[in-house]
Amino acid sequence: MENLNKNFQEIVTHLKEIGFVYQGSSIYGGLANTWDYGPLGALITKNIKDLWIKEFIFKEENNVMIDSKILMNTKVWEASGHVKNFSDPLIENKVNGKRYRADHIIESIDSSLDPENMSNEEMYTWITENVPKWENSKANWNKIREFHLMFETNQGVVVDSKSKVYLRPETAQGIFVNFMNVQRTSRLKIPFGIGQIGKSFRNEVTPGNFIFRTREFEQMELEYFVKPGEDQKAYEYYINKSLEFSKLVGLKESSIRLREHGENELAHYSNGTSDVEFLFPFGWGELMGIANRTDFDLKSHAEHSREKLEYRDPMTNKVYVPFVIEPSMGLDRLTLAALVDSYKKEEIDNDSRIVLKLDKKIAPYKFAVLPLNKKIHSNEAKRVFRELIDKGISVSYDESGSIGKRYRRQDSIGTPFVLTIIDETATENKVTIRDRDSMKQITISLDEINNFI
Repeated sequence: MENLNKNFQEIVTHLKEIGFVYQGSSIYGGLANTWDYGPLGALITKNIKDLWIKEFIFKEENNVMIDSKILMNTKVWEASGHVKNFSDPLIENKVNGKRYRADHIIESIDSSLDPENMSNEEMYTWITENVPKWENSKANWNKIREFHLMFETNQGVVVDSKSKVYLRPETAQGIFVNFMNVQRTSRLKIPFGIGQIGKSFRNEVTPGNFIFRTREFEQMELEYFVKPGEDQKAYEYYINKSLEFSKLVGLKESSIRLREHGENELAHYSNGTSDVEFLFPFGWGELMGIANRTDFDLKSHAEHSREKLEYRDPMTNKVYVPFVIEPSMGLDRLTLAALVDSYKKEEIDNDSRIVLKLDKKIAPYKFAVLPLNKKIHSNEAKRVFRELIDKGISVSYDESGSIGKRYRRQDSIGTPFVLTIIDETATENKVTIRDRDSMKQITISLDEINNFI
């Protein structure tokens, strides 16, 4: 429960100040709910993506990757049900002019109720009878309207109904429509998986909590195709794998939990769904969702496209539509969770420091090279810096300010090790290495760096 005692706004301010995240379009006053990753944010998200590719693609015998495009034929979203069903119930308080998710209002007041099983009229009646005030304002509620979550745009030079396309709300459909292409060209046998990492867009009614809920976000998704009847085993496997991945990223076991969806929560296509949730300072929030999507998606696309999306078993010659297990992760949320979990304020000898105790696998830089004295040690420091770069190590270089302040700077951005160039570097090829977490230093020969790494 340590994260509940952390000041979330303090963490956000720190991440902005040191270069993880910036407000989008800031020189023009910003654009609500848009965030840009700075130099450090770009590196940590890259490291998490690389780790996901290693664990979910390279380490799995029959998994491959694709990169489908954001813009797709509108019929894709008609077949998937997004055009007709992808909306939220929106209600407006005419007194303060603000709009809210009607289901969220009900859930926040009476957790025993299930808005999913209530019509818009029933939700409206309940709210008007039970919510005379909202956010310290008198309430006069408008009728509930359906708020469509997909962003619309137009393709081509003429704007009309035929030119309308959507920004994808999920990456999964790009995998489903390429199922036969991938299976045929890669000669894959069931079971196999197709993964991808990419941007998705949802016109959320109430985005917020920094990068936790945004209208533009990045997903890491795998669709794992299995023989019907073998889906439960695969579902349980990817639940465990997703939990293990959260630990590989560096999240503490005490900060995560698995929550299985009740029957009333399940999507219409799902035989089972479980969420990996993380304890943020603002409470529990979903990081990953693992779903048994059955054969819904392939059958729906086959029906709408009139193309066969099925698999013929080469051993039995039996033809069937595979079931699909989907572990889906939000990259932005996972990044935020890692930063929150690693954030520490420590008192040391009448001094204090902010340190990000990030797992070494995802830290933006693994090493920092610092000359002890800029005038004396810079040439040697730059030589060592280049040698580490040539070894494929992510490393930063800093020669500005006192050595103590530079150590604190590296602590604050999560660099695990600081390599300091000293007088003995030129004469004996020796350097000091400082550990971020313990702050202890050792002196070693540069010849030992490979072993140390």
